[in-house]
Amino acid sequence: MHDRVILRELAKQYAELANSERNVKTLELHQKVNDLEMARPVVLIDELPWGELACDDLKLVCEDSLCRQLENQFRRTLFKAKQMRADMIVPPYLGVGKVVHSTGNGLVIDETTIKGGEEQSIMAHEYHDILATEDDLEKIRMPEISYDDAATMDRYERVHDLVGDVIPVQLKGRDYFGVVTWDNVARYRGVTNLLIDLADRPEFLHQMVRKLTDVEKCQLDQLEALGLLDADPYSLHCTAARTKDLPSADYKGGAPTRKDIWGRGAAQIFAHVSKDMHEEFDISYMKETVGQCGLVYYGCCEPLDKKIDIVEQIPNLRKISITPWADVDHAAEVMGDRYVMAIKPNPAAVAVAKTDPQELRKEMSRILSAVERHGCSCDIVLKDISTCNNRPENLFEWEKIVMDMVQAG
Repeated sequence: MHDRVILRELAKQYAELANSERNVKTLELHQKVNDLEMARPVVLIDELPWGELACDDLKLVCEDSLCRQLENQFRRTLFKAKQMRADMIVPPYLGVGKVVHSTGNGLVIDETTIKGGEEQSIMAHEYHDILATEDDLEKIRMPEISYDDAATMDRYERVHDLVGDVIPVQLKGRDYFGVVTWDNVARYRGVTNLLIDLADRPEFLHQMVRKLTDVEKCQLDQLEALGLLDADPYSLHCTAARTKDLPSADYKGGAPTRKDIWGRGAAQIFAHVSKDMHEEFDISYMKETVGQCGLVYYGCCEPLDKKIDIVEQIPNLRKISITPWADVDHAAEVMGDRYVMAIKPNPAAVAVAKTDPQELRKEMSRILSAVERHGCSCDIVLKDISTCNNRPENLFEWEKIVMDMVQAG
């Protein structure tokens, strides 16, 4: 009874937030950005160092494990809305993910790790090569995916019983399909081995990426066939996801297909490889996976400002990541009004003893000026925040400065 009382009060606050006029208007803002009709940039904050944000508002008091998971979701959402809301949006329902099992691709990462701290999710990794030879490629298997209806409905019914009369509860499938083949290879082999082999053993790496691409295609085929895709996204890896172009015009309800969802690709480890090599070893294969989805968002932390022409070979491309290490002026000039810029300001700005408002405004002024000059749509996302130097106020100050600037424009 104690857990139920706690959850229902939090669910009430969550529902009020989801149904607020501001949330509805912000949803429209997200959609306009992705539809290339931006009124102003969307501003978001994600991937937070929650261990450094400890306070009474975030303290979990429920005892049951499921209740604690729900409580954590409610409390974190409400905390962000209160302290650094920016342009966050909240679905008008509580999603319950479908339980999906996979036999995997046959590979098990072999690594040594060092954790940054008790409350930190960040850690250092030393990866040991498990795909060193052509014989090792035989380890790769096509996965078998299955849907666990019993476990899914058990969880759904428990959540519905707890808060279903306070906020609607809805089953959720995979609302975007992500492929990061080379990030995965870096974990299977280590970065040094991967980069050396791009030059020394290109055919070997083509064999590797061919098999791993087939793994992704196999997964997508099964997710689609089993009805496990979802055409109602609210977040696309920390960026805006809403768009009038998804689901597709052919969608008549029922189980969505790959044409009704976002695809998301990246090759972060290719940050320092040539454009030709990037195209040969990643973009050409992305066409077979994320390129089959209705819309595509490509990139993460790798700078792509000088590679836009190869990235746009991916079918249905709509959004491209522009990181702190990219030239935002050049990217804006090349992209213009054809794609959404997913701009990532430098998270180092909040990892200091105290934020520097002058430097923040300088960075943001350059971004906003480039966007305005070239008629770009964009979302601005502060993410990958490994630390705020145990000073949450840095995050709150960043949000206030940036929101004041985008709204003033």
